[in-house]
Amino acid sequence: MTSPLHVMTVFGTRPDAVKMAPVVLELQRYEPHVQVKVVVTGQHREMLDQVLQVFRITPHHDLNIMQHGQTLTQITVRVLEGMDALLRAQKPHVLLAQGDTTTTFVAALAAFYHQVAFGHVEAGLRTYHKYNPFPEEMNRRLAGAIADFHFAPTPKARENLLREGVQPESIWVTGNTGIDALLMVAEKPYPMTDPLLQQALASPLRTVLLTAHRRENWGEPLRRICIAVRRLVERFEDIQVVFPMHRNPLVRQTATEVLGGVARVILTDPPDYAPFVKLMQHSTLILTDSGGVQEEAPSLGKPVLVLRETTERPEGVEAGTARLIGTDTERIVEEASRLLTDEEAYGQMARAVNPYGDGKAAQRIRQVLFEYFGVSA
Repeated sequence: MTSPLHVMTVFGTRPDAVKMAPVVLELQRYEPHVQVKVVVTGQHREMLDQVLQVFRITPHHDLNIMQHGQTLTQITVRVLEGMDALLRAQKPHVLLAQGDTTTTFVAALAAFYHQVAFGHVEAGLRTYHKYNPFPEEMNRRLAGAIADFHFAPTPKARENLLREGVQPESIWVTGNTGIDALLMVAEKPYPMTDPLLQQALASPLRTVLLTAHRRENWGEPLRRICIAVRRLVERFEDIQVVFPMHRNPLVRQTATEVLGGVARVILTDPPDYAPFVKLMQHSTLILTDSGGVQEEAPSLGKPVLVLRETTERPEGVEAGTARLIGTDTERIVEEASRLLTDEEAYGQMARAVNPYGDGKAAQRIRQVLFEYFGVSA
């Protein structure tokens, strides 16, 4: 093509910003052959801004939809209206969005309304359970029904798409861009400014990192998780647990009720992305319901116990880097205790090969777009 390829990218949450940042940076390397426009919706305001600072990305457009206590319907309407106006004015050749947030689904819908090609980064993840995780499972399925480019992170994700009737020529297995981002940050030194995290990293104790925030775990499941953590620190005097609490008040209320004031349990605000990577590097064991952490931790050699009933990332479980254990208190205590005492079991998980990528996913996505649109650079 003679004119620059106009690529618009959109994301709204911290995990999506992390995974789209390598794609944005890779495309920006080829300006002026490519015109890259970054749109943020502000679905997660503060946490989103942290990631933009780490990767030094300045958005061109900010829909700034965040409102306290907003519903999924309100998010959907605001993102759709904002993207409608931008697509009408900008007319990009392709719109890229990542994963399974409401922002991603609505961006796909807006692109369809304007007949703009839509590229789905991290396509093909499935649990085949409509409400678990909610609303992510349907967000990604609906985005996939619209997508013109399916950038699948793994062969299994590609198989899911083929099973659903997606044309093979529109699917590319790229690896996961989250691994690109992780490796960028992990190799660089980063000063820890949070006193609580400084304390954790300076401690001779083994660190168990806990993250739990998904909607399906709000309430009683999270309470069971926190009780398990309390039992673990009572059983093992040589561990500390660091729990960066999601800003959602429902998560914080349960965490502080069960774990507030418990010795060797550090409840802290969510760190920026770079400090969180350093915290993962320092940890012995990770307990999480996060999809992104399931992908990232294996690259750092950290065993992961997944606090969910289902996962759209079975590759990690099959490779042996992660174990799906749910939210039953006794099961969590049993599985964590085994890894904290059995060196052989721990080593098998820590040494397993990460199935999610080699750090070159963004490069592959850029190559696909250049080939499709005839960009020679």
